[in-house]
Amino acid sequence: MSYAVIQSGGKQYKVKSGEILKIEKLPNPKSNTKIEFNDILAYGDNKVIEIGSPTIQGAKVEANLIENSKNRTVLIFKKRRRQNSRRKNGHRQEYSMIRINKIFSKDGKILSEAEKISKPTKKDSEKKELSK
Repeated sequence: MSYAVIQSGGKQYKVKSGEILKIEKLPNPKSNTKIEFNDILAYGDNKVIEIGSPTIQGAKVEANLIENSKNRTVLIFKKRRRQNSRRKNGHRQEYSMIRINKIFSKDGKILSEAEKISKPTKKDSEKKELSK
């Protein structure tokens, strides 16, 4: 199984094709758009690994943007005892959910590709109901 180490939003992620990730928010507002990550730090499989210094030129990872959203609220509560001093604050971090489609080597060859997601049709649902 091939993997790659990408850099996005100041963080590094080890990704495999078909994987769904939450990363720092990307500027693209529309869902189902194709995204390319060109900051590839390393890629390989169980036998061979290639490490960049600091990145590998020509290697890339393609992904689809599923959605841009916000995480749950994190409450920040500060209190100084016996001084009647309190401060309550909340924060919701924005994130992008992506699905990794393809991992390309520096030669442009596809190292791994995600399986296609087939949307169920009416015929499929009718077949399931008849088989029950």
